[in-house]
Amino acid sequence: MKRGTLFTYIASAVVGLGLFAGAASAQTVVTLGGYGELFADQYKKAVVDAFNASQTEVKVEYYAIGGSAQILGTLRAQKAAPQVDAVIMDIGVAKAGTDEGLFDKVDESVSKHVADLYPQARLDGVAGVGFTLDNVVLLYDKEKVTPAPDTWEALWGKGLERKVAIPAPPEILGMSLTVIAEKMAGGGDFVTSTQKAITKLGLLSGNVLTFEPKPDPYTPIMSKQALLSVGWNARAQYFSAQPGSNLGAVLPKEGSVFQVNSLNLVKGAKNTEAAKKFIDYALGPEAQAAFAKAMFYAPANSKVELPDEVASRTAAKSMDRMLPMNPLEAAKVRDRILQEWRRGVISR
Repeated sequence: MKRGTLFTYIASAVVGLGLFAGAASAQTVVTLGGYGELFADQYKKAVVDAFNASQTEVKVEYYAIGGSAQILGTLRAQKAAPQVDAVIMDIGVAKAGTDEGLFDKVDESVSKHVADLYPQARLDGVAGVGFTLDNVVLLYDKEKVTPAPDTWEALWGKGLERKVAIPAPPEILGMSLTVIAEKMAGGGDFVTSTQKAITKLGLLSGNVLTFEPKPDPYTPIMSKQALLSVGWNARAQYFSAQPGSNLGAVLPKEGSVFQVNSLNLVKGAKNTEAAKKFIDYALGPEAQAAFAKAMFYAPANSKVELPDEVASRTAAKSMDRMLPMNPLEAAKVRDRILQEWRRGVISR
């Protein structure tokens, strides 16, 4: 190579490296706080990593904080100087964060996909929006309970003494089961009364192994201590798909209740505009479908079309079977329902 040509090559390489370094330094890093463990692993793989690979302007780093209460506590501690730009949490807990001025509004100005969200994903008084829909399911030991149950009445079945694990209120699962039982017993609005539910649930106590399954409602069945339980569909579907699993999950014919996870913009965060780009991506059909395939949460975006083998394992095609349980209304009567359970169900 001639000397002049060599110098030209080196100079071009240096300029190129400088441009590359400049592009890398211009990348904005968004910190997304959320749940830990299984949710964190699957959401990062299905959505966060895909977003990062789709463009070079924004990089999202997932920070696993824990449950919704822990996430809210972290935001309260950081209110004067937020260290996270967006967070994932239960939409009911997000209402508390909204009331405390911790969040900016997520609306159509942030993402056009907000207009396509199911009504359950948009609650009055909550700044964030729902991005996944989980639902309560009946868990069963698919090796010992045959045929698979298709009704909540299975919990009251004969021959199940000390073989049913029930999460009691204040757990959301226990609150949800109360709403379901109220409907089964011919009751009305759970906010007004749950007496019919409590009477019916009281008849279940003889079958109950525990009202506080540890570490979760799936373990008693997977460890063969219980035959039936109540849990969340997404996690149940994931566990049931593991090799050798004895865990089965079904959405009973009487219906179910949604639990909504929300995405929220942290007020006063350093990288709000970049965080908006991620939220727009997360609410879009591609990301929604990817996470449904990975973890079996029903999409919050009504425009998403899932393969039948995925849709059948979510509530995506069963929206009409979901019972109304506004988490904000449920929070108002949680203490009343907890006391009713203690007197009329647990103590029996």
